[in-house]
Amino acid sequence: MNKKRIFALVIIFIVITAIWTNPKKEQHELVVKEKAEYLLKNQLGKKEQSLFDIGMQLFGNNAVEDFVSKNVLVENFYLFSLTKIKWQGKESPIGVGAFGKIWLSPKIDEKATEIIDAIKNN
Repeated sequence: MNKKRIFALVIIFIVITAIWTNPKKEQHELVVKEKAEYLLKNQLGKKEQSLFDIGMQLFGNNAVEDFVSKNVLVENFYLFSLTKIKWQGKESPIGVGAFGKIWLSPKIDEKATEIIDAIKNN
């Protein structure tokens, strides 16, 4: 086989693998939910931390799950997918998924701070 055919086969293999392993919307939502819970715990003080733990036990993850299901958008581009968050009418990309993995950008920390500040002020 010549080098061009081997190169073409490798590219075809990579493309098929990327399409096959592109993360589903549920996987994106799970990663964002876990990150949101982590950020919420870190944003709260020690006094509020115990209240957060009690609230999570009483209400489960309903508030976080509800927020994620309503505000997290996933755009599928077949080879990869983008995770976006919708807040105050704007969509901001916060992550990318490919080959079975999802990577969140540091922008999610900025957005989380903005959202938590808005919630605290209401």
